[in-house]
Amino acid sequence: MGGDHAPGAVVAGAADAVRESGGRLTVALVGQQERIERELKALGIPGSGMTVVHAAEVIEMHDAPTAALKAKKGSSISIGLGMHREGRAQGFVSAGNTGAVLSASTLILGRLEGVGRPTIGALVPTAGSPAFLVDAGANVDCRPRHLFEFGVMGSIYVTTMLAIPSPRVGLLSIGEEETKGNEVTLEAHALLKSSTLNFIGNVEGRDILKGTADVVVCDGFVGNIVLKFGESVPAFLKARFTSYAAGNLSRKVVGLIARSGLRTVMKELDYQEYGGVPVLGVRGVSIIGHGGSSPKAIKNMILRAEEMIHRQVNGKIQEALKA
Repeated sequence: MGGDHAPGAVVAGAADAVRESGGRLTVALVGQQERIERELKALGIPGSGMTVVHAAEVIEMHDAPTAALKAKKGSSISIGLGMHREGRAQGFVSAGNTGAVLSASTLILGRLEGVGRPTIGALVPTAGSPAFLVDAGANVDCRPRHLFEFGVMGSIYVTTMLAIPSPRVGLLSIGEEETKGNEVTLEAHALLKSSTLNFIGNVEGRDILKGTADVVVCDGFVGNIVLKFGESVPAFLKARFTSYAAGNLSRKVVGLIARSGLRTVMKELDYQEYGGVPVLGVRGVSIIGHGGSSPKAIKNMILRAEEMIHRQVNGKIQEALKA
């Protein structure tokens, strides 16, 4: 029931994931049963590969994160994560209230041993392979130890999901020198430097899109600003390109020739290609999607969750942080 286009986009995206998996996946649609079944009927989607689990309450975007467990225990977030904890589902995805999904994932599923704070990370396109930005908005105030854990979890995620054997881990700061940054960043730098991670030191904002680091570590306050700024780039480029092409006939010809390349670039910058962001550090697989998630984004969230399950990301994080 979460997201700007729910439940229609969620139902359609789930159906696409089941269809694309060739029957490998089954999806439980958790929410207000009557509305979900109405969407299934309206879209002409067969029920094979999907079940409906009734949840009467809805966590709204303006609700406090704790609402998922206190005021609205009958919400789709709470019930869905409860199913995951009980083993009735192997993963959970939602495009609903980010804070509520994160809080509920932490409290219902529990933290992995050695994890101080679960986090969320996001793939960011670069000049090379995508970089993993962590934290992407879960923890606005962090201690040095938390940033170190983010580096460990991010490194394992990139190694496991992107097949990069020794990912370069960079700490986002205001300068490349070890002496640059606030107190938390300076202490985190020392922890990361003394670890077994492939730590390359501090990186600056301009280094992210260059692909200098495979994992970019920062607190959630900075990370979310970076992420939201990046999300605005495709629309900005499209508007500027359209304005340029409208100038005269020769520019329109250039625009037609360049359109194919522009579409490819835009696709790489489109968050829908990546689906959602994983919650790392909890005892389960939980994926949080953008509030404006389309069916395509929902489909990719579900496929991402399946991939995390099969590649046992959590087990590898647990093993690394227990050492």
